Parts: sequence; structure tokens; C-alpha cells
Amino acid sequence: MGRQGLFVAEGEVVVRVLARSPLVRPQSLLLADKRVAALSDVMAALPDDVPVYAAGQAVMDAVVGFPIHRGILALGRRAAEPSVDELLAGLPDEALVLVLSGIANHDNMGGLFRNAAAFGADAVILDPTCCDPLYRKAIRVSVGAALLKPFARLGEDEDLLAVLEARGFQPLALSPAGETTLAQTARAPRTAVVLGAEGPGLSRALLERATTVRIPMADGFDSLNVAVTAGVVLHHLAFAARRAAD
Repeated sequence: MGRQGLFVAEGEVVVRVLARSPLVRPQSLLLADKRVAALSDVMAALPDDVPVYAAGQAVMDAVVGFPIHRGILALGRRAAEPSVDELLAGLPDEALVLVLSGIANHDNMGGLFRNAAAFGADAVILDPTCCDPLYRKAIRVSVGAALLKPFARLGEDEDLLAVLEARGFQPLALSPAGETTLAQTARAPRTAVVLGAEGPGLSRALLERATTVRIPMADGFDSLNVAVTAGVVLHHLAFAARRAAD
């Protein structure tokens, strides 16, 4: 995905993350004149071959194509993406991963990566139908987490659950009709939280093969935004489920 392996990052918080990310590399910065001083420490830490361009706000707006009030843009280069099996194999014996199916909304994708980072998920796995986590808006919504959290995408012919189980991961599939509640769910040493798109959710075939989990809600309501769901589940597995096991 992306243009020749490149992506755009915007805003001070995200560009600071880009500058220190071990997964991707900054290629160049474009700053409004008024923002140069605030980024002096970032510029000093950049590799010598990363150029920094400064321009007046009007020139920057013309280059971007709309008024960019943050006045901070960067071009980054993607690293070579591992296969899902390679990524899972390299995780520790105790690991928590977030697995996404059919997530097509960049706001949701950014929120999911933000939650993965906030609650200590070790990696994110995407199915072939998910949108790009390194799309500009997804990176911005993630507050840079998409540049820090390792991710990999399944191939078209790969069996999601088979790949997870081959590496010792217990898949927990979220569904309003889940067989057990989240509060009753323990964390296995290697746990994969599997979430589908809002509306269609996860396929029946996948739900029939996984442990299904539900989040109880008030009467007459059975669903949450997918990023909110991820936050609730990851928090439980990162803290409450671990305390219960201790």
C-alpha cells in the first residue's frame, strides 16, 4: 500500500513519534516558518540525510492544497512488512495481539492502534480487507501509535485462526452473542483479540471456530464502536484478567 512505500505524517505529536520510531524512517520534513523553533530538537536528532524545508504559511497551504493549520508535515518510508507468521513467531511467550477483520474506516483504524499502544498489545494483525494504518488520517487519529506498533497483513489465502493457533495464540472473538462475558474471560499466555467491522462483525465461520466473548450492555443496546470495544477488552486483558490470575 502507499505510494512507492511512502506515507505522510502531520502534526507535532505524530512527527515527534516518527522521528523516534524503530519501525519506519523519516524522509523529509516540511514546516511552516512559525513552527521551526518548536521542532528544533527533532531536527537536530534527524539523520544528516533527512532534509527539512521551511516555508511561509501561504506557500505551505498552496503546496498541501488546503489550509494546514498545524504547519508540520513529514514524509516517511515504510519498513519491509513481515508476514503474520514471522511477526507472531518473534513475540514473547506471553503476548497480546489485536486482530482486525474488515476495518475500512481510517478513524477507527487509528483509534484501534491507539488502544493497542495504550494497553500494551504486542502487535496488530490485519486481514486483507482492512484499510491502511499508515494512511495520513489513521496515523493522526492514532497519535502516532501506528508508527510504533508492529503490524502485519494476512495473505488472501491464509486462514486467520489457523495462523494464530499454530503460534499458540488463543483467539477471543468479540460478538454481541458471545458465549461468555468479558468479565468471565481469563487471559491465556498468548491471547489474540479478534474484532470485525461495525455492522457485519465477524463471519459466522470464524465465530464457530473461536471462543466468543460479549460485553454486557444496557437493555436494548448491543454494540459499541469497534475502537471503544478494543479499548474495553484490551484493558480487561491487560489489567483485570491478569490480576485475577495472580
